[in-house]
Amino acid sequence: MAVADDWVARTAAEVRAEGERRHPGEVPTCASGISPSGPVHLGNLRELMTPHLVADEVRRNGAPCRHILSWDDYDRLRRVPAGYPDWLAGHVGRPLTGVPDPGGCHENFAAHFKAPLRDSLDRLGIQVTEISQTEMYTSGAYAAQIVLAMRRRAGIGAVLARYRTRRPAAESADADDEDEQQAGEYFPFRPYCAACGKDDTTVTAFDDETTEITYTCACGAVVGPIPIAGVAGKLAWKVDWPMRWAYEHVTFEPAGVDHASPGSSFTVGEELVTAIFGGEMPLHFGYSFVGTSGSSKMSGSRGGAPTPADALEIFEAPLLRWLYARRRPEQSITLAFGAEVGRVYDEWDALSRRVAEGNADPATYAVFARASGTSDGPLPVTPRPLRFATLASVADITAGDEAQMLRIVRDLTAGDPVESLDEVRPRLDCAQAWVTGYVPPEDRTQVRGQPDYDRLAALTESERDAIRLLIKHMADDWSLEGLTTLLYGIPKLQRGLPIGAPPTGELKDAQRTWFILLYELLIGQDTGPRLPTLLLALGQDRIRSLLAPG
Repeated sequence: MAVADDWVARTAAEVRAEGERRHPGEVPTCASGISPSGPVHLGNLRELMTPHLVADEVRRNGAPCRHILSWDDYDRLRRVPAGYPDWLAGHVGRPLTGVPDPGGCHENFAAHFKAPLRDSLDRLGIQVTEISQTEMYTSGAYAAQIVLAMRRRAGIGAVLARYRTRRPAAESADADDEDEQQAGEYFPFRPYCAACGKDDTTVTAFDDETTEITYTCACGAVVGPIPIAGVAGKLAWKVDWPMRWAYEHVTFEPAGVDHASPGSSFTVGEELVTAIFGGEMPLHFGYSFVGTSGSSKMSGSRGGAPTPADALEIFEAPLLRWLYARRRPEQSITLAFGAEVGRVYDEWDALSRRVAEGNADPATYAVFARASGTSDGPLPVTPRPLRFATLASVADITAGDEAQMLRIVRDLTAGDPVESLDEVRPRLDCAQAWVTGYVPPEDRTQVRGQPDYDRLAALTESERDAIRLLIKHMADDWSLEGLTTLLYGIPKLQRGLPIGAPPTGELKDAQRTWFILLYELLIGQDTGPRLPTLLLALGQDRIRSLLAPG
C-alpha cells in the first residue's frame, strides 16, 4: 500500500472502502498487538498510534471504525526483564498471565505491565477495544480454528518450510517461533503442560477425526490422548496471527519493518490467512523504529527503554502525539529526553501560533489537528503555555517551591499576571519532572549562600560600574523583557551608546564577558539558566546581597 504525504487520510479512505467491500455493513477494524512481557515502551506506542490515527481519521469523517488492541498475554515468558527478580526465571515458559506479578500489586505478570499503558492511552486520547488472548484461548473462542490448523498442519508446515531459510535477520527474536523448533511431523499447536504449566512440550500425535492430542513435556509428563478442546495451549505465532486476522475481520494492521519485510511474518501470514483460514490479508505497511537519543531499537523484555508514562511526565499529551503524527511510517522517530526537550517545545509552540494565526498550510494543519485532539474533541492543554525552558529554569532555581514559583511566574507575566500555577499546568509539572529526572545534579542551579568576597574585591572598575548600573536600573522595568533589555544594554551604556544600539562583534564579546561575571557571582559557574529568569527568581534584595553586600 503506497504511503502518500498525507498517509493518514489516504489510508483511512482505503480502510473505509476496503472494509465495506470485504464485510458489507460491518464496522472496519484496525488492529494493534502488544505482548506485555515487560514495560511497554515508546516503540510499542507506534504500534498503537499508527492504527489509532487511521481509525480516528475514519471517525472524523463521519463513519464508525473499531481499533482493537490484542494483548498477547497468553504468550510464554521468554526471559526475565532487566531489573526484575531472579526468581521469575522459574516461571520461564509459562503464559504471561500465569506468572505472578513481581510487584505484588496486580493479579499477574501481564496485568502489571498493562495498567500503566492503559493510563497513558487514556491521557493520549487513544481509545481501543482490548482483547485478551488468554481469555480468547481459554474460553474456547478459537477451538474451531485450532482444530482446523491441526488438520491442515501439513499445508501449514509446507508454507513455513518454504520461507524458513528466508527469515529476515532483522526480524525480532522475540517472535514466537515454535514453528521452527519442532522436529519430525509439524504441529502448529504448542500445549502448556498440565503438570508443570510450561510450554516445553512436544506434540507426538493428533487424531484428525477424534481431535485427540498426545504430548510429552520436558518435566516428564506424558499427556493424552485427550480432546484438544480441553488442552491449554496456543497456535504458533506465525499461524496465530493470520488466524486472528480472519477471526476479527481485520481491515488494517501495520507492523514494524522487521515483520513486514520479505520472508517475514506478514509474508507467511498472507498465504495462511487465505489458504487455511479463509480470510484476507489486512491492508498493511511497515513502520520504522522509535528510539531515544543515543539508543538503538527498543526491547521491552530487556528493560531500560522509556515508556509512554515516562514520556508523558515531560511531554504534554498533544506534543507527544505530534512527535508521532508528524512522521511518515517509513521514517524513524527519535525522542530526546535531554537538553533538546526545550527546543521541541519551542517548535510545538511555534506551530500552535501558526495554526492560531491561520498561517499553516493544509498538511501542517492536518497534522496539528490530529495531535491536539481526536474525533471525540480536543485534548487538555496548558491554559498559559509559557516557554518550557523558562519554566524549567523556574523549577530549577526554586527547587520546586510553589510559592516562589508563583512569585516568579507572576513577574514573568506582569502585563497579565498569572494568578495560579494551575494556569501553567501541566507544562510546569512537565518542566519540573524534566529538571528532576533528566538534568544531571552537576548541571542544576545552586545559588550562592553568601557573596564571593574574594571575587568582589578583585573586580575591575569597569566590572564595578556594570554592577552599579544593574543595581540602579533593574527596578525600572522588573519584567522578563525589561531585564533582558537592561542586561544586554549595560555594555552599550558603558560605551556611551544608547541601550537600543545594534550589536557589533565587540559588543557581543563584552556582553558574554559580562554575563559570565554575573553567573560566577550569583551561582559560582560560568553558565546557567537565562539571566533575566535567574534575576527574577532571586528577587532584587537577594541580587543586591550577592552583588553589592554591605
